[in-house]
Amino acid sequence: MIKTLSSEPIYKGRIFDVVRDTIQEDDSEYKREVIVHPGSAVIVPVFEDETVVFVRQYRHPAGKHLLELPAGSLEPGEDPQAAAARELEEEIGVKAAKIEKLAEFYVSPGFLTEKMFLYLATEITETSQNLDEDEFVELVRLSLPEALDLIRTGAVEDAKTIVGITLAAARYGRVL
Repeated sequence: MIKTLSSEPIYKGRIFDVVRDTIQEDDSEYKREVIVHPGSAVIVPVFEDETVVFVRQYRHPAGKHLLELPAGSLEPGEDPQAAAARELEEEIGVKAAKIEKLAEFYVSPGFLTEKMFLYLATEITETSQNLDEDEFVELVRLSLPEALDLIRTGAVEDAKTIVGITLAAARYGRVL
């Protein structure tokens, strides 16, 4: 049986916290540092012409700009689908009449609690973008075949985007 004996806060941040847990498993005891994150919503916005809008933004840990699907952290107690709709409008300035869950998955369960909830957004209408003050994004619109080619060639390096485009493209009969 696995039991958490204690959890010591190490860091409290704006986006995540870090704790050090002491765990007992059978007769062994060990420590693990855990990044605690509220979870995220990821959206694949597919327009009627089967194009997708991505955001290109600088990601400091990667040290470069990455091409990604729109996504954002969940607010405390926020429904993931509501967060997906919110992020869709904030980041790319559109609303979707239909939002369907494609998957949910842990980002890196070895040290991070973050779970991503992935949605397909269709029947899209334009509104206006409303970025956070520290968000600087460039919108990039590509066809599903173009997006799959970028995954195939390694030009898309973001895991949530690879998963999202692969699953959404399959819905449209397109595969890697």
